[in-house]
Amino acid sequence: MATDVTRSVRADCLEVLEGRASQLSDLRGAHLAVTGGTGFMGSWIAELVCALNHEYGFGVELTLVARRARTFRERHPHIARESFVRLVDADVRDVFTFAEGTNVVVHAAGSPDNRSHATDPIGTMSAIGLGTHVVLEAAERLRDLNSLLLVSSGLVYGAQPEGLERIPETFVGGPAFDSVASAYAEAKRFAESLGYAHRVQTKLPVVFARPFAFIGPYQGLDKPWAVNNFLRDALLGGPIRILGDPGTRRSYLYPSDMAFWLLRIACAGTPGDAYNVGSDEAVQLGELAELIARVQGGVDVTRRPGGFRNASDFVPDVTKAALQLGLRRTVDLSSAVERTLESHRADFRAGAVAGT
Repeated sequence: MATDVTRSVRADCLEVLEGRASQLSDLRGAHLAVTGGTGFMGSWIAELVCALNHEYGFGVELTLVARRARTFRERHPHIARESFVRLVDADVRDVFTFAEGTNVVVHAAGSPDNRSHATDPIGTMSAIGLGTHVVLEAAERLRDLNSLLLVSSGLVYGAQPEGLERIPETFVGGPAFDSVASAYAEAKRFAESLGYAHRVQTKLPVVFARPFAFIGPYQGLDKPWAVNNFLRDALLGGPIRILGDPGTRRSYLYPSDMAFWLLRIACAGTPGDAYNVGSDEAVQLGELAELIARVQGGVDVTRRPGGFRNASDFVPDVTKAALQLGLRRTVDLSSAVERTLESHRADFRAGAVAGT
């Protein structure tokens, strides 16, 4: 990872913490363990913890659990070499034990990449279900555990109904059970149910986060989502191709906000409750493509000839997170696009596409 990107990420973390670090005061002196710790979410949580320790003296001990810890050492050496960071090579589907003294666990393992969900739905569901079971069992053995955050998905709600501007946590929906495309969402629904069962039966302090969509550094442009394709097209000189319905509404949270929200929910979320994590600033995909084109400059936008109308909105209501936990978005969409494009330009100048 280029040094200038590392510096910009640290600046992003300091920005989101300014005047708000006290909201994470429960992490002072804590031992935090993150499964899926070397992925997109885990990397940003690690960056935020580094900022908390260096700039605010939080003294957090951080354990990152992942199957490819070596890759993380190569990609983020500035984090891996920190004395308070411990990298553990492990597959959460196998029986393992969290370090004694762990106070907070964030279970963020599991890829949201829908290509693998479609090609291996059985593997997707078993990995999420079994992995969650193993993590819950391991957490129950921790004597000093204060909180366990299970990272679920906004996809558990199923399709957003026409006329519903934003999806609240109280919405009762669900993915289509007769489609392999629902494997990930159904597995996340089961993981939530399993976590809630542990909450009721064993009093485990489990809280849930339901992430929506994000845009920012460390997110590979090879991922199969519209915003990633738009960014990649723009960086390659265009045109930006809109292959789906340009009227589809999405929203995107910048990852420094994402990491702050996740840690805030882990610290102060009500056990047994779920919180949406995302931006409520909706944008149509056509508008998003035009925004990316303007920011990049010199790039055209093309649409599928004859039009395409099959809108599938995906926008959260984040009122609960705002009212209960004081959470808000600090980076608007335009700034998020500017920062994301800049973070990837060095890779493209070097002839490489940024991956995760």
